[in-house]
Amino acid sequence: MKSRRVAIAALLLALTLAGHADEACSSCLAPKVPAAEPTAETGHPLRGVVVAVLPEKSALLVNHEEIPGVMAAMTMLLKVDASTLAVAKKDQAITATLIRKTDGWWLKSVQPAPAP
Repeated sequence: MKSRRVAIAALLLALTLAGHADEACSSCLAPKVPAAEPTAETGHPLRGVVVAVLPEKSALLVNHEEIPGVMAAMTMLLKVDASTLAVAKKDQAITATLIRKTDGWWLKSVQPAPAP
């Protein structure tokens, strides 16, 4: 009985490997490399509403939707450049790109958006 199980296991292994006999499938045995994280330049798409404009902190307080794989929906302080700060308005719906820098989370390419 034990030898029958060994034979079946060997047969299954042989059949599995036979399906991968072509050279292109040699990569099947290579270690899997995780998908690349977005770089600081590409960032993560964000959609939210400006809760407050905080010029003294060069930031916006934004209530944003979930960013899958990055963070849950929440209200958080996000740094912005001076030109974005100058045109941002409280209660304004926005889309932007969220990027992580050494000094915190930043928004770039901020645009007005239809209310969620």
